[in-house]
Amino acid sequence: MAKKFLFRGKTLDELQNMSLEDFSKLLKSRARRALEKGLTAEEKILLQNVRREPDKFHKTHCREMVILPEMVGRKFGVHNGKEFFSVMITEEMLGHRLGEFSHTTQEVKHSAPGIGATKSSKYIPLK
Repeated sequence: MAKKFLFRGKTLDELQNMSLEDFSKLLKSRARRALEKGLTAEEKILLQNVRREPDKFHKTHCREMVILPEMVGRKFGVHNGKEFFSVMITEEMLGHRLGEFSHTTQEVKHSAPGIGATKSSKYIPLK
């Protein structure tokens, strides 16, 4: 038996039927304050596009956008500074930001030090 998803005691259907103000009351302070300030023009356009074309892959630079219940199940391309990283929105992501799931930095993999990296690397054996 699969565990039913609940967000602060509410099911996903109840969350999707809520107004934005009611949903913001369930969020933590940082996300709630961001929604109380209102959505930016870019975020409003993104939300309109999601409502108009729900099955489309939406590319966006709005990394600060708070994930809302109507975005669950949709695919977004979130820009990480170089490319659009594909993000599938799930129920557990509610209240987080889109940018949290598209990392801007990569893991650094160092190899051997190059010539001139240290004083000892100036020594080159003759044999």
